[in-house]
Amino acid sequence: MREIQFREALREAMNEEMRKDDKIYLMGEEVAEYNGAYKVSQGMLDEFGAKRVIDTPISECGFAGIGIGSAMNGLRPIIEFMTFNFSLVAIDQIINGAAKIMSMSGGQFTVPIVFRGPTGNAGMLSSQHSQCFESWYANCPGLKVVVPSNPYDAKGLLKSAIIDPDPVIFMESELMYGDKGEVPEETYYIPLGKANVTKEGTDVTLVGFGKIMKVVNAAAAELEKEGIHAEVIDLRTVRPIDYETVIDSVKKTNRLVIVE
Repeated sequence: MREIQFREALREAMNEEMRKDDKIYLMGEEVAEYNGAYKVSQGMLDEFGAKRVIDTPISECGFAGIGIGSAMNGLRPIIEFMTFNFSLVAIDQIINGAAKIMSMSGGQFTVPIVFRGPTGNAGMLSSQHSQCFESWYANCPGLKVVVPSNPYDAKGLLKSAIIDPDPVIFMESELMYGDKGEVPEETYYIPLGKANVTKEGTDVTLVGFGKIMKVVNAAAAELEKEGIHAEVIDLRTVRPIDYETVIDSVKKTNRLVIVE
């Protein structure tokens, strides 16, 4: 194990999968020459070249559509939004395109695409850059929605998202890019749709996902001081939700607190 930043874990996931499969490419605003707005794609242009790490104009609808079309034709795009607030410009492409094409084509076309980027509030970014769209996208059939809470999960989940046959919305907290955590040297994948019980307990079940897990874990630690043994569940994936893990926990604790 070694300690790396959240942004480095994401970069490693993309690098490892792109080295294995030349059909995978990264496209978005400032991902190439500038090394990414949050330096997630640092050094990737040098390794993979301008045909696989592609800077785009400020046109989310345009490059999201290009990504979907290329996915229908056998490629595996990773589309980076500088913030998921900007995905609203491309929401018709995502929901009426990527999410529905497999069913509308009777299974003739799949759309193996990842839309990724920062979500939620951050420092001094005001209203149009601070929103959370996990529930919006999680309520759309045809999409998978992933929100990791630490570098280990970020790498393993992103690797699984990249090789998944369906469109995946992969949301990263802007405030967590600099967070550090232990990540194995060896290759690993974390399956989508499987929650993680990070702490076992008997008195109450605490469920969350993404950066709020810091608050959930702190609350569980405080409860422990009072002799209350909380079971903590990190959903990891918001769609599909791992209801089985949550229900099994509540059968044991009889109490559920959901934290968003």
